[in-house]
Amino acid sequence: MADSRFFENHGPYSLQQICDICGATLKDPSKQEVMIKEIATFTSAKEDEICFFYDKKKKQQAAEIKATACVTTEELSASLPQGVIVLIAENPKLAFLKLNYAMYSEPRPQAEIKPSAVIAKTARIGENCFIGDHVVLEDNVKIGNNCILEPGCVISRGCEIGDNCRIGVGAHISHCLMGNNCYIYGGARIGWDGFGFMFMEGQHKKIPQLGRVIIGNDVEIGANSCIDRGAMDDTVIGDGCRIDNLVQVAHNIKLGRGCILVSQTGIAGSCTFGDYVVCGGQSGFADHLNIGSGAQIAAQSGVMRDIEPGMTVMGSPAVPFKDFMRQSAFLIKAGKK
Repeated sequence: MADSRFFENHGPYSLQQICDICGATLKDPSKQEVMIKEIATFTSAKEDEICFFYDKKKKQQAAEIKATACVTTEELSASLPQGVIVLIAENPKLAFLKLNYAMYSEPRPQAEIKPSAVIAKTARIGENCFIGDHVVLEDNVKIGNNCILEPGCVISRGCEIGDNCRIGVGAHISHCLMGNNCYIYGGARIGWDGFGFMFMEGQHKKIPQLGRVIIGNDVEIGANSCIDRGAMDDTVIGDGCRIDNLVQVAHNIKLGRGCILVSQTGIAGSCTFGDYVVCGGQSGFADHLNIGSGAQIAAQSGVMRDIEPGMTVMGSPAVPFKDFMRQSAFLIKAGKK
C-alpha cells in the first residue's frame, strides 16, 4: 500500500474499471461495482484492497489471501480462498503495472520559478515548468515544456533539455543535448570531462575532451551516476535506456536503444553497445569493445573481448554462460579431491 504522504492515490476504482485498465476479466460479473481503494501485496492485502498473484511456487500461501479481490491466471485461480473476488488476466504482472500507473503517482509541483533560482538572461524556459530553489541555469540553456528542475540542480551553458524532463536534486548537466521524457536522478553528473591523459615528458597531460553527451528520449539515469562527454566524438545514450545508480559511462560510449546498466557497472572509453544490452551489477568493460544487440552480461563479469549479439556471458574474464558453468563445476569437483 502506498503511503499517502509521498504518493497520490487516484482511486477508489470499481472492479469493472480495474478490469478495463488491466485487460482482466471478472469471474463473477455481479461484483463489477465493488470498490477498491488500494493495491497491496498478496501477503498483506486486506478488505477494500486488491492484490496480484502469479507465482506458482507460492500456491500454498495463496490460501491465506485476505484481499477483497485478486488478479491471477486461470490456472492459479483455484488456489485462492473462497470469498476473494477473482479477476483473470493473461499476464498478471503486466496488469499490476497498468493498475499501478493508473492508481498512484508522485505529487507534481505547481509550475513556478522559485525566487532563489539563478537564471541567465539568455536562458529560455518552456511552459508549465517548475524551477526549484537554488537551481542554476547558465547562458543559452534551453528548457522544454512541462519540466521539473529540483532544488540545487545546475544546467551549464548551452545545454538543451527536451519536454517533460525531470532533473533531480543536485544533479549537474553540462555539454549535453537531451531528448524528451527523461528523468535524471539526484546527484547525477552528466557531461563532465572524460578520463583521458597522455604520458609526456614525465607527466600525465590531459587530452582535451571536446565532445558532448547526446541523450535520446525516454531515458532514466540513476542517482550519482556519471556520464562523461566525448573526447572528439559524442557520448550517446540511446532512446529508452535505463541506467541505475552509481554507474560510470566513460567518454565516447555509444549505447543503442533500450540498454539496461545495473548499479556499479563501469564502461571504459569508446565502447559501442547494440540495442537492448543488459549489464548486471558490478560488470566491467575494457575500452574499445563492441557489444552486440541483445547480449546479456551477468553480474560482476569482466568483459575484455567483443560480445556477439544475443550472447550471455559470465565471469572474469567473461566467457559464454555454459562455459562458465562447466568451469565452476570442474573447480568444485577438483576441490573435493
